[in-house]
Amino acid sequence: MKTLIHVAVAGTLALCGAGAFAAVSADEAKQLGTTLTEFGAEKAASADGAIPAYTGGLSTPPADYVANSGKWPDPYKGEKPLLSVTAENMGQYADQLTPGTQALLKRFPDFRLDVYQTHRSVFYPQWVTENTLKNATTAKLVGKVEGDGVTGAFGGIPFPIPKNGYEAVWDALLNYRRTEFSVTNMGGHLVDSSGGRTALPVLNAIEYRPYYDQKYKDNLTGPYDRAWLQILTPPTLAGQTALLDYSINYSVADQVSWAYFPSQRRTRMAPDYKYDTPAASYGGVLFWDEGNMFQGRMDRFDFKLIGKKEMIVPYDNYRLSQLPVDDVFGPKHIKPEAVRFERHRVWVVEATLKADARHAYSKRTLYIDEDSWNIVEADGYGHDGKLWRVGLNYLFPLYDGGGVFSFTYGFYDLEKGNYFLTYTTGENGAPLLRVSDHLTRPNLFTPAGMPGTGLR
Repeated sequence: MKTLIHVAVAGTLALCGAGAFAAVSADEAKQLGTTLTEFGAEKAASADGAIPAYTGGLSTPPADYVANSGKWPDPYKGEKPLLSVTAENMGQYADQLTPGTQALLKRFPDFRLDVYQTHRSVFYPQWVTENTLKNATTAKLVGKVEGDGVTGAFGGIPFPIPKNGYEAVWDALLNYRRTEFSVTNMGGHLVDSSGGRTALPVLNAIEYRPYYDQKYKDNLTGPYDRAWLQILTPPTLAGQTALLDYSINYSVADQVSWAYFPSQRRTRMAPDYKYDTPAASYGGVLFWDEGNMFQGRMDRFDFKLIGKKEMIVPYDNYRLSQLPVDDVFGPKHIKPEAVRFERHRVWVVEATLKADARHAYSKRTLYIDEDSWNIVEADGYGHDGKLWRVGLNYLFPLYDGGGVFSFTYGFYDLEKGNYFLTYTTGENGAPLLRVSDHLTRPNLFTPAGMPGTGLR
C-alpha cells in the first residue's frame, strides 16, 4: 500500500535571528475550509479510503453517556480489529509504522498492534474554527530564540498550515482542549524489566487553558497553560502539590513552577521542573518536558518539519483508562487487546539537539495528528544515536462539547526494559474526567492556594 507523504518544500521558512516571522498569505489561507478543513487537516479521504473524509467529527454522545459523571463510554465498543500487525507480518506495513513501534514489535515477540476502523472523530466548536481562520494570517513566531513564542493568535490552532517544525509544535502545544480539565484519582503504574509492577502516585489534577478561555478574547497575557497537580497516595507523598505555568513567549517570561511540601508547610519555586529533569514522583522514568509527549521551551533543539505521512497510531482509546489494572499491564508491555490503533495522517517533526545545548536526548521525533494536533508518539534517541525511549499517547476525542483528552500516555525504555502508563485505574477505581468551558477554581492557581484540599 502506497504511503502518502507530503514533503516540506519551498514554502518552508528559513528561521534565523530575532523578530517575528510571517504568517501564511490570504491566498494560502483560502485552502482552509476547501481542500483543507478549517483547522488545517486534509479534508479528503486517503487514496485507498482507509482514512475517511472529514465530515465534522463526533458531536453526539453515545446512549450510555451521563453528562458530568466523569466517565466517557466508548462510542465504538462494538467494533473489532480489522487486522493485527505483529513481528511476523510487520514488513507488509513497514511504511505505516514508526521506528518506535517497529522497535517494540522486534523487541517483544507477543507485542502487536490491533488496527481498527479509522474514525475522524475530533470535533471543533464554531468559535474555535473561526479563530483558527483568523490565526492563519495573523499568527507569527516571535522571540530571541527560534520557536520561543507566538503572537497574533488566540482560541484556535495558531498555524493551521505550518511551514516549519516550530510552528507545527506550537500547534501541538496550543491544540484545542477545553478551558478546564479536572481529573480525579489519576493512577499509573511502572513495570520493571523483570515484570514487577509498582503503583505510581495517584493524583488529582486540574489543567487550565487561558488560551481557550473566551473571556480573554484577543488580549491574553501570561501563560497559555497552567497545570495544578496534587498527590493523593502514597501516604508519604500525600499533599505534595505542583503548579506549572507555561509561557506563550519564553523570551518574555520563562516557565514558572512552584512546589508545596506538607512536611515543610511551605511553597517554594521549583525552577528544575523542566527540560530533562526527571519527575521524582514518577520514579525518574519521565522527564518534565515529556508531559503529554512534549511540553515546554524549544530552545535546546532544532525543529525540522519533515512532512506528513499516513501511519498506524493509537487513537480513540476510550476504554484504556477505565479497565482494571490487570487487564492493562503485561510483564513486558501493555496488553495488546487493551489498546486501539488506527491509521491517520500525522505531521512528522524531527528535533535535533543544538551543538551548544545539553539534554539527555540527542534527537526526538514527534508525530502530530493532523485532526487534533496532538502528539501521538514521541521517539527519543540517546547520544549514541540509538533509539532509547518510545512514547505513545492514547488519546480520545470528547464528544460532549469537543476537544481531545490526551493524558493517557506512557513511555517504553528500550535500554532498561521498563515501561509505564499514566491516567489509569487507581486505588479508588477508574479516574474521572470532567471538563468545563470556564475556570471553576481560580484560587488554586496561586502559590498561596496550593495547599488546598484537592478536587471534590
